[in-house]
Amino acid sequence: MDMAIENGKEMRLMKGNEALAEAAFRAGMKAYFGYPITPQSEILEYLAFHAPEHPDVVVLQAESELAAINMVYGASGAGARVMTSSSSPGISLMQEGLSYMTSAHLPALIVNVQRGGPGLGTIQPSQSDYFQAVKGGGHGDYHLLVLAPASVQEMVDFVFEGFRLSEKYRNPVMILADGALGQMMEKVVLPPAGTLPKADVSWASTGKPAARERNIITSLFIQPEKMEMINLGLQEKYKKMESEIRYELIECNDAEIVLVAFGLTARICQKVIELGREKGIKIGLVRPITLFPFPYDILNRMADSVEAFLAVEMNAGQMLEDVRLAVNGKKPVHFYGRTGGMIPSPEEVLRKVGAIIERVLV
Repeated sequence: MDMAIENGKEMRLMKGNEALAEAAFRAGMKAYFGYPITPQSEILEYLAFHAPEHPDVVVLQAESELAAINMVYGASGAGARVMTSSSSPGISLMQEGLSYMTSAHLPALIVNVQRGGPGLGTIQPSQSDYFQAVKGGGHGDYHLLVLAPASVQEMVDFVFEGFRLSEKYRNPVMILADGALGQMMEKVVLPPAGTLPKADVSWASTGKPAARERNIITSLFIQPEKMEMINLGLQEKYKKMESEIRYELIECNDAEIVLVAFGLTARICQKVIELGREKGIKIGLVRPITLFPFPYDILNRMADSVEAFLAVEMNAGQMLEDVRLAVNGKKPVHFYGRTGGMIPSPEEVLRKVGAIIERVLV
């Protein structure tokens, strides 16, 4: 790790997983529970190695992902700023605990550094957990707020933002990264420790003062009328989360073909824009930064002025469904994807753009 100080800011050359782990310390994380799985194992390794420098932080390798998410549940219920991380199969094992936590209104930061699947699959990067992340993943009507980084710097920034949002809405927040972002090295600016204020945790189970009612943290509500009230309250919360929609627009002002991509594929699509515009093809990019809530409105409005959309993903077509919902039939929506850990090249995507042009613009 090379380190430099410029204009009072600390900059390092860091691997994505390690940068995220360092950001967690600086964001005031008080507990981490996880289990090693490639390609995110460096998060746990970094936290464990540097834990002696942070004696007020608990870093524990659990016996499984099932154990880890339930430890996160307990620590959050006690008011701790808590995080876990895993990769695709491990996140699958955490789904029951995440469903419990949403029902109990518990904040936590969940990091998924995706790998190719289904099954044990490969350790190569993928985006095939999109459905799992944004549609709930576990049982019941619930959502996580999902942030999709596209750089190592955003791996850092979204730790701070993820903790802030999870505590604001008392709901788990997921950082949906991938193996390439976790393993690549880039220069990052690290915020100083102590910049994220402590949250109000008066709701937490920390011992009962005589003058306070009991805080009962549970996801079990036997009476259907009560369970419906809980569900209606959760849906109201998710509507409020729509104020947190974030996206990036690149070269969209005059675009005829608009690419829609998140995370690593959005970086690839920026090169597609460069190559296409050199050939006179007016290509733009919408990069959703929040995958839930999804930026439906911007895509719907854009459909009034562009000729076609192309969703580019490292999966078989998952975000594609949300793009189609957003466009609502106004314009054609096409798809290009690679699966199993394969990463699309800019040239591949540009060829797909060329095929669309032949069908739509000629």
